[in-house]
Amino acid sequence: MNFAKLSLITALALFGCDRDETAAAYGAADAVWVLQEIDGASFPARASLEFGKDGAVSGEAPCNIFSTNNSVPYPWFKAGPIAATKRACPDLKAEAQYLDALSRMTQVEVLGDVLILRDENGAEMLFRAGLSKQP
Repeated sequence: MNFAKLSLITALALFGCDRDETAAAYGAADAVWVLQEIDGASFPARASLEFGKDGAVSGEAPCNIFSTNNSVPYPWFKAGPIAATKRACPDLKAEAQYLDALSRMTQVEVLGDVLILRDENGAEMLFRAGLSKQP
């Protein structure tokens, strides 16, 4: 194999390694996702989710903002340790429900303006696109 071909193959392999294979690359990074339901029940407070670069995931729980990461390839989802601020508010029960459910999710599906997170037992979190993110 000549040097030019070897260089091209190496460059393509390295380029492929840098590609984002998380949900962000499949449409999840295009919007702020607003939680609508957990397991078919309407969620009683406002909560959101955003997907960023390099697996970054952040959002607003009913009382606090949080961040985590998701480094597994689409369609899988695995929230890393969740870091959150510690403000008190009347919706702490809803916040605990949201963050607990989020930490159990193992799969993500992006369907236009709908994002669904699921766990291994079939529990679901349904989000709708709220605001479009500006480039």
